[in-house]
Amino acid sequence: MKTLLTWRRTLLGLLAAGVIGQCSAFSLGGAEEAVIIPPPTIDEVTQAHSETAVFAGGCFWGVQGVFQHVKGVKNAVSGYAGGAAGTARYERVSNGDTGHAESVEVTFDPSQVSYGTLLQIYFSVAHNPTELNRQGPDTGTQYRSAIFPKSSEQQRVAQAYIAQLDAARSFNKPIVTKLETYNGFYPAEEEHQDFLTEHPTYPYIVINDLPKVAQLKQLYPDRYQEKPVLVKTGMQE
Repeated sequence: MKTLLTWRRTLLGLLAAGVIGQCSAFSLGGAEEAVIIPPPTIDEVTQAHSETAVFAGGCFWGVQGVFQHVKGVKNAVSGYAGGAAGTARYERVSNGDTGHAESVEVTFDPSQVSYGTLLQIYFSVAHNPTELNRQGPDTGTQYRSAIFPKSSEQQRVAQAYIAQLDAARSFNKPIVTKLETYNGFYPAEEEHQDFLTEHPTYPYIVINDLPKVAQLKQLYPDRYQEKPVLVKTGMQE
């Protein structure tokens, strides 16, 4: 675990310094295969024009990258949830003892995409919900699979959907995703925002995350938008 964290920190530092610009043959892990699953039978009912949801599913680079390509999503911010404000920093969270999980706060228009549909994409494409305290090459509680419902309605829909998927044996192992109490979301540092779009040749992104975006486009073409909704002003492509 420490070796992997050191690897990520070193490469991130080199990238920030302009040393890394091309994809190398070096890799750890590989992309998770998307799983085709049915939509939830119970979905949220709301008249709101804007809502937020918080999902944790491994490294936030890929989770953010997926949701930025979903129609109806207004914003998707990488950050930390589950711990205290004072420890919501990448270097601190990477130690795995803060209670935080690398998370993504998704702001969406429920009239265009429902909370249940976001859950379907989260479980199907964005990560593997059967891996406990890890995701692909990343290991530790900060990479756990967790949902932080922001309302009793989100709690109800997420709970019912997990039960539905487990009952249907949609995955080859039980879902380990936990519903955790929402006690705040803390945006990650600027260098982590829009990472997938800004660094498409970064080895970690090529191996682990670009395939997720491709799977989103393949499995949910009606939900996919080619132009990502980015955090940084003026960076949309």
